[in-house]
Amino acid sequence: MSRLFTRRRFLIGSTLTASALGLSGCDALVESERTKSVLKIAEGLSMKTQRFLLGDNALAREFGEADLSPVFRSNGTSMPDNPQYLDWMSRAFSTWKLEVGGLVERPAQLSLAELKAMPSRTQITRHDCVEGWSAIGKWTGLPLAALLQSVGLKPQARYIVFHCADEYEKSLDGTGWYYESIDLVDAFHPQTILAYSMNGRDLEVAHGAPLRLRVERQLGYKQAKYLTRIEAVADLGQIYGGNGGFWEDRGYEWYAGI
Repeated sequence: MSRLFTRRRFLIGSTLTASALGLSGCDALVESERTKSVLKIAEGLSMKTQRFLLGDNALAREFGEADLSPVFRSNGTSMPDNPQYLDWMSRAFSTWKLEVGGLVERPAQLSLAELKAMPSRTQITRHDCVEGWSAIGKWTGLPLAALLQSVGLKPQARYIVFHCADEYEKSLDGTGWYYESIDLVDAFHPQTILAYSMNGRDLEVAHGAPLRLRVERQLGYKQAKYLTRIEAVADLGQIYGGNGGFWEDRGYEWYAGI
């Protein structure tokens, strides 16, 4: 138990390196090419270390109903400032659809009702936020692996990108929209789900309604909310800032393993 605790602290520490630099105001340091290179190496080491020690399919710890947190804070946006999203919300998301495309054999647009009709998984896990807080919640949703299998990935696909309805930072070039990405190892992990329920109820807006990603072996900023589109791609370099996620484009590590 002591060894696992020490390993977990090491992995969290290495994951937070760039985040801590950014939050402490060391923007110039984070922006330097030399620092970016060093952090990229550290990030790769963190991912390889975790997967070597745990294996690709090792499960994050799951808890019982008695462990549910009485208060579960919302991370990131709590109400998207987006006319399209507000319209979906006013209609109880009955007109919302998830678009699945990119390098897939059978592109699809799926309603919330259609997603709920597919096989589901329920898991009680701990959410660890980069800001230093944690909470335990019960999530129910569609395993991402099942969705990807239903649309069929093309051989070139290497990453899954999640596009969201929240414009986290206003920008003229569109780079302020929240997005995230994971590789196929995490995409097919049994605990990676597209969650539409939290603690036995439909997701509240603050927690990402109608659909959010849960990739339980990574930190909170990877758990993209307000999903609108999933895209299978061969490379992340041409998407927004090219680093695989909103916060990653601003200096955070792409692999935020815990």
